[in-house]
Amino acid sequence: MFTNTEIRGALRRYWGYDSFRPLQEKIIRSLLDGHDTCVVMPTGGGKSVCYQLPATLLPEKTVVVISPLIALMHDQVAQLTQMGIHAAVLNSTLEAKQKTAVARKASEGAYRLLYLSPERLASPEAITWLRSVPVAFFAIDEAHCISEWGHEFRPEYRRLNCLRSHFPKLPIAAFTASATQRVRHDIVEQLKMRDAQKYIASFFRPNLRYFARECAKGTQPGLLVKALRSYEGSIVIVYAPTIARVEETVDYLQEKGIAAIAYHGKMNPAARRRNQEQWMSDEVRVMVGTIAFGLGINKAAVRAVIHLALPKSLEQFYQEAGRAGRDGLPADCVMLWQKKDAGLLAHFAQQFTDPEEKERAFRRYYDIRDFAESKHCRHQQVCAHFGEKVKWESCGACDACGERLEWLTASVVAVAGKGIAGDPTAELMEYLREWRRGTARDQGVPAYVVMLDTTMEELCRKRPRTVAELRQVPGLGERKTERYGKEILQALGKFEKGERAKPAKNKKVNPTEETLLLLSEGRTFAEIAQIRARQISSVVGLVAKLIEQKELDLRAEWVSVERQKQIEAACASFGTALFSPLKAALPPEVTYDEIRLVVARLRSEPQKRMAAAAGQGGGR
Repeated sequence: MFTNTEIRGALRRYWGYDSFRPLQEKIIRSLLDGHDTCVVMPTGGGKSVCYQLPATLLPEKTVVVISPLIALMHDQVAQLTQMGIHAAVLNSTLEAKQKTAVARKASEGAYRLLYLSPERLASPEAITWLRSVPVAFFAIDEAHCISEWGHEFRPEYRRLNCLRSHFPKLPIAAFTASATQRVRHDIVEQLKMRDAQKYIASFFRPNLRYFARECAKGTQPGLLVKALRSYEGSIVIVYAPTIARVEETVDYLQEKGIAAIAYHGKMNPAARRRNQEQWMSDEVRVMVGTIAFGLGINKAAVRAVIHLALPKSLEQFYQEAGRAGRDGLPADCVMLWQKKDAGLLAHFAQQFTDPEEKERAFRRYYDIRDFAESKHCRHQQVCAHFGEKVKWESCGACDACGERLEWLTASVVAVAGKGIAGDPTAELMEYLREWRRGTARDQGVPAYVVMLDTTMEELCRKRPRTVAELRQVPGLGERKTERYGKEILQALGKFEKGERAKPAKNKKVNPTEETLLLLSEGRTFAEIAQIRARQISSVVGLVAKLIEQKELDLRAEWVSVERQKQIEAACASFGTALFSPLKAALPPEVTYDEIRLVVARLRSEPQKRMAAAAGQGGGR
């Protein structure tokens, strides 16, 4: 039995906080007392502390954390190590010698926390080895992945139901940010939990403002530019539905002078990691990503999350929108959707052959469409979806309850830099960010591993002058104070003497100019895609746009003269509104990219617009 002094002492020593967030202390006590525990806590609620802190109080035991996110595992281990907590990761990214060393040290009880992927538990050998590890309890992150009723079901998670049979005496803890009542019940059942203690935090986040707007064709890009100019100087996430849309959106924003970077699953891993770190350290403040971006992202000061299509479920929207405002300050969650999004979701739902899968897909479709179209309080809809009853009728924090966003309803005047110049607090924050970036770069770790945004904000507010005062800053535990205290005080002293952050280089990248330059050098589409960190289809899409605008001529090395004639003939019969009928009518060796380029040329020449009047969609 651990006392309040011991539990709160660990929180202060390692995390630098004096008090817990709602439910954290109860969850920690449940785990220390050896209970199976099911936790549903919204993004930013502090789930990781709930299983990490007990590990610091069990010096002869190891908490085994099962997570599907390789990058997050490594980041959390780096963060724990900086806090003075022994932790390790064992997954496919390690070399054979490293795996052997970690496995051996784990058997010796060297780690307080050990991170594994669910696939790691697939083999009998892994289970045999795990029996040699002094496990305190299993903590399963993203636990909704185990349920077929969840929005991110992963078959490999089903294997985790073996934990109870192989380790019948060890407690199991399940953690998730978004699980309906049905999914929660399924998690408990699949993991064979015994008398599980359930801790369900409120799904109402009053600092978030929800907005949904159906966009007429062609209006979405302009609205996005208005939005980002209104949030200039702030951290923003933009979710696009496909890789192609991610890259098109980034190029479009850069053409408009808005610095933005991309994140999706087909990027080179090094480029993806570099982009994420640029965003995390505030070098570039707008991230455009697919749903691959965001899981495990620990950034508190996101001021807006904008969806450019209907998410596939209300759970997905809630989870992604919930990455805004984790610092407790006001933030906007905006869904800019189009009718075609709904049609696409319904089409995908119809493709399932299994009746139960089809039912689940259509239920998700109807839920998210009802949310987007409804005039009823959006916060209340979210809470009701997750089984939470609220007493109020109007939240005052969504469009259905009368809240308005200026950029959605009127012209927007951008505020350059949010008034950083001349604002001492904002200038100090920028100066500390620069110090953090350099420190993180030297150590080869993400910026937030060195220090969280919320901790830097407290440094700006308190401006400590001694190590003793520094120890009172929330978020700086003992080890980080020892490690960075002298550097932080030196940085604060230099700032007081007039030193400021170096002006950002802000090299403006114009995708059109860069692409035209590379083409003039004789580069192929594949080479341009590699240089610009884009998919080939995105490069072709930009070239097609330039052809249609008569800024480029179609070249025979891109599409042979013979194929140009074949595609033109097909267009004469089927029009240019849709690419699929053209592809079906042409020989199989003719590609969509070739069709796109020829159609662009036809649209650029009025005398040859045989069927372009049938539609300018160009979809595929």
